[in-house]
Amino acid sequence: MNILVTGGAGFIGSHICRRLLADGHAVSVIDDFNDYYDPAIKRANVASFGGAARVAGEDIRDCDAVEKLFCEGRFETVVHIAARAGVRPSVLDPQLYINTNITGTHILLAAARRHGVGRFLFASSSSVYGLAKTVPFSENLSLPQTLSPYAATKLAGEQLCGNYSHLFGLRTVCLRFFTVYGPGQRPDLAIHKFTDAIVRGKPIPQFGDGSTRRDYTYIDDIVQGVMGALAYEGPLFDIFNLGENQTISLANLISEIEKALGKKAVIERLPEQQGDMPLTSADITKARALLGYRPTTKIAEGIPKFVAWYLSK
Repeated sequence: MNILVTGGAGFIGSHICRRLLADGHAVSVIDDFNDYYDPAIKRANVASFGGAARVAGEDIRDCDAVEKLFCEGRFETVVHIAARAGVRPSVLDPQLYINTNITGTHILLAAARRHGVGRFLFASSSSVYGLAKTVPFSENLSLPQTLSPYAATKLAGEQLCGNYSHLFGLRTVCLRFFTVYGPGQRPDLAIHKFTDAIVRGKPIPQFGDGSTRRDYTYIDDIVQGVMGALAYEGPLFDIFNLGENQTISLANLISEIEKALGKKAVIERLPEQQGDMPLTSADITKARALLGYRPTTKIAEGIPKFVAWYLSK
């Protein structure tokens, strides 16, 4: 297949690109290499492709650049990972998130429609569940309220995918990722940030009392789910959770990292942050049945793998 991966220089996107290339697909990447975190990390990710993928250093908000890319690429599938990420930064600059995650997604969907793309995969987020009371979260839950601009933009992206599927017959699959981690994880994310702080003897910022719980998903399992979605032939529009179906508290997560490093953390206790969800928990029954999704790496195994990667850098 000829596949465009947006955000392919980032953590999740680069792992997907390497898998696609290994499976013999033709891969193109669009990524603006912005400074949300060190662009050198993204350039190193791209270098790992060994020149096998075509890389366009463009912004998905640039209509002309996107149109040129689609004209030249003749893509069969789009895997849309690119986004402004992070709940807390979205509270500070919601307009940036709206412009990138909503307008950018619409520009890509419109280009996909014009150029006859057969399949559009959209990377959504567990954050769309907000304060959902039914646990674990299933895809058929009503979603009346999100808790951050980031979450709102992801839910809006899902709705746009549904629009294009209904109006124009574009096959769209939305994948709700539950806190992805593993080798190459972004430095701003909790597991990476905590590991780095413990190694350097710096305090870990713990927001709240440590009782918040997350469903953490190892990157190899996410990639497996994406590959399943690439082969999915169900309804033209569908939504799937990709998580581990297992939660861990913030306090116990820190303990697992301490154990893997053999070093205690210095905890800086801070108030809970606006926009943070108290709990995420994935019901993956649907993905198991329809995508063949079989996550294999639980958090107790994944943390030592991540730490080993971190220490090897």
